[in-house]
Amino acid sequence: MARVALVTGGTRGIGAAISVALKNCGFTVAANYAGNDEAAAKFKAETGIAVFKWDVGNAEACAAGIKDVEGALGPVDVLVNNAGVTKDAMLHKMTTAQWDDVIRIDLGSMFYMSRPLIDGMRERNFGRIINISSINGQKGQMGQTNYSAAKAGIIGFTKALAQETAKKGITVNVVCPGYIDTEMVQAVPPKVLEGIIATIPVGRLGKAEEIAKMVCFLASEDAAFITGATMTVNGAQYIAG
Repeated sequence: MARVALVTGGTRGIGAAISVALKNCGFTVAANYAGNDEAAAKFKAETGIAVFKWDVGNAEACAAGIKDVEGALGPVDVLVNNAGVTKDAMLHKMTTAQWDDVIRIDLGSMFYMSRPLIDGMRERNFGRIINISSINGQKGQMGQTNYSAAKAGIIGFTKALAQETAKKGITVNVVCPGYIDTEMVQAVPPKVLEGIIATIPVGRLGKAEEIAKMVCFLASEDAAFITGATMTVNGAQYIAG
């Protein structure tokens, strides 16, 4: 029987590419989404992947959503924490709501999603938790103190949980994408986008499929000895020491 993989934010952008790639790798996939019913319905129709709606920034909603997924598809063995938001502002103009929303959704969801699943993974002596951070969680970014803090926190969360679960056959890794060719990035003004690409040594934006392939590898049996790792996928735009 195919293992079940759950991808948060799994119907659009990088998340959609991850969901499709995992399906193509033989997993039974559940794609979570927050609010865009039209996009989710289109994704389901095009891919045949089951979609489930809930707010990953709400602990009770995550517990209920995971219960629905497991009731429909079976125990979740692979969790990809991909969902996230940005609410950019310089700190001296940032509101408490902008800070709280990004921390709650981008970082809080790591706990809200992982906690209901970790006991089952431990009992089965198998699990893959793959967390999607960002280049800006590694190097910081002006106007994104909330986002950079949340994404840096994901890296720390990953390293700690990897140590807790290693003996139980559960790996926990983080992927840090650089600038990827998604709708969100394409919405950046052309001149600004040109400036971003100029800072990427390979001379182009990344592809969502390139992130998805990394996730598929980390979800596979071949990656059983890799845990607590930070996989940087950014075209050498930033090289962590």
